[in-house]
Amino acid sequence: MKRLRILGCAALLAGAAACSDPAPRTTGIIPAPRETTWLEGSFALPATLRYTTQFEPADAAELETWAAGRFDLHPAAAEAEAQLRLVQDPAVAAEGYRLRVDRRGIEIAAADAAGIFYGMQSLLEMADRFGGRIPAVEIADAPRFAWRGLMFDVSRHFRTKEFVMKQLDLMARHKLNRMHWHLTDAAGWRIAIDRYPELTEIAAWRPYPDWAAWSRGGARYCRRDDPEAHGGFYTKDDIREVVEYARQRHIEVIPEIEMPSHSEEVLAVYPALSCTGEPYTSSDFCVGSEATFEFLENVLDEVIGLFPSEYVHIGGDEAPKTHWRTCPKCRERMRREGLKDVDELQSYLVRRIERYLNARGRRLIGWDEILEGGLAPDATVMSWRGVEGGIAAARSGHQAVMTPGSHCYLDHCQDDPSVEPPSAASFVSLADVYGYDPAPDSLGTDVQRMILGVQGNLWCEHVVTDDHFEHMLWPRGLAIAEVGWSDREKMDYDDFHARVLDAVERMRGAGYHPFDQKSAVGSRPESREAVECLSTGKPVTYLTAYNAGYAAAGDATMTDGLRGGWKFGDKRWQGWLNRDVDLVVDLGERQTIAYVGVDFIQAPAAEIYMPGSVELSLSDDNEHFTALATVAVDETLDPRKTAFQTFAWQGEAAGRYVRVTARIDTARGGWLFTDEAIVR
Repeated sequence: MKRLRILGCAALLAGAAACSDPAPRTTGIIPAPRETTWLEGSFALPATLRYTTQFEPADAAELETWAAGRFDLHPAAAEAEAQLRLVQDPAVAAEGYRLRVDRRGIEIAAADAAGIFYGMQSLLEMADRFGGRIPAVEIADAPRFAWRGLMFDVSRHFRTKEFVMKQLDLMARHKLNRMHWHLTDAAGWRIAIDRYPELTEIAAWRPYPDWAAWSRGGARYCRRDDPEAHGGFYTKDDIREVVEYARQRHIEVIPEIEMPSHSEEVLAVYPALSCTGEPYTSSDFCVGSEATFEFLENVLDEVIGLFPSEYVHIGGDEAPKTHWRTCPKCRERMRREGLKDVDELQSYLVRRIERYLNARGRRLIGWDEILEGGLAPDATVMSWRGVEGGIAAARSGHQAVMTPGSHCYLDHCQDDPSVEPPSAASFVSLADVYGYDPAPDSLGTDVQRMILGVQGNLWCEHVVTDDHFEHMLWPRGLAIAEVGWSDREKMDYDDFHARVLDAVERMRGAGYHPFDQKSAVGSRPESREAVECLSTGKPVTYLTAYNAGYAAAGDATMTDGLRGGWKFGDKRWQGWLNRDVDLVVDLGERQTIAYVGVDFIQAPAAEIYMPGSVELSLSDDNEHFTALATVAVDETLDPRKTAFQTFAWQGEAAGRYVRVTARIDTARGGWLFTDEAIVR
């Protein structure tokens, strides 16, 4: 008999009011069940709900503890008096359940403990919606994907174990089953390792309260007892407590220990593990040194002892590999192993670490850069730089978890960035997350079956406070849950959105701080309708070249009638790097004009800044231009946040050629991005 693990979030469920009409034909459940059949009648929840179970009797205590504060749950003395029956049925899919409510009571059937747990979550969702009288219904439900995850970055800004467990409660409520714990990165090492105490005595602390200030201040660490120290770490007991708390909620915790890069904090306290031998000079471990592998294996031994997870995440992303090219130890390793380049050197590390993990009964997962130089034999790829890495891995017979930044990065702004708290320099709305399909039919069944599932990632460079963390995570985490669980063909955003609004109110009542989805602006208003004006469709001469990586629609961009949205990477904004914007629009003939305007976007997190000024001028011959206006940047704009400004002239003039010259701020350099030249 399988053990039933049901310890839940009773606080989320307190105070549900009875609904006068039990007939609405929506369960309110997130994620939406596969099959819902409405029956006649309803069931009134009694003051004491008596139950029977075919699972282990020892589960009863956990079940009753979990239900405390929501149901007065007690074992039934006999089958005939039971109002809740928990039935073990091996025919039900893994993690799936069958829930039936009728006039006589409630039955939940599942093959495993996870299925019973999720069936209870659905019952509670309906209890919250309908109160003390639940409409008669039959639900047959099972997940689309095995991996339905969220990633929490606690390196950039540390979160307490209590806060993490609070998020686990909400994850469990919505059938999310993987918590990827980003425990190490340059900004701070967050897990106690007995063999290397300096990791938590120094590398977990910095003399700045937030990541941005620390980065600007030189990215140095300090001792734990420094009066200015900010940071933190989890003791081994903390880790065990979180892992157990998650296990009781059928959530697997996957630890991430970054390698070979994003390791500045390690190399600051153990510089001999770098190619240079000096602190604050490298982000990469020296792969040529055996001391590196001794360190990593010792760390992993302690990590494995704390986490019973199938996987250990090794990072593997964004390694500069600069020092490897000249390091004698790395060059000797490459010669001895027959490695042709530094990509293959990284692959050597990944393969070696995989063998080490496999020998201890664990599997390796890493970001899609682990494909570079050749993928380790049994590695699983987490695809973040788009979907290409995950698809490539799947086509080669490797499993993949899809988490592309375009849809699954929850550190990106979710609404008008001018009023939202600081975020990364992109935009991912609730609808964007919901619209993502990790395994579309176009991939074919052979590729689809290798895609384990989907994950949302909350990086925290800009997310300082706990309230801000929840603001970014919820309700977009609910979209991840439904994408990972529900049948694609039956998903409906309007229906989901309505359920989300109810869920947001419940979250607030339970002490969470979700984004106010009800008040969302949505896409940038200027981007919703095409522009029709004198310049639309007219040819443009570029006197300075735009960057090929941000060409948008190429030479047609500035007059194609399409204005950019909230994010610079939406292929409507056109970018220039470290140079002025200088272009001329040919109106085709001399025209009387009353307005010239161009928009620019500011996104400091991506080094995109406003121009120092924009000069607008007019000509009849494309040689001699008369100035219309020189427009300065709005000094009231917050330089730390994404912002938009229209640089415009109004008046009366006549000419054929309209020139736009935007002067870069030479002191800062970086990018200029604009989207449309509007002439009326």
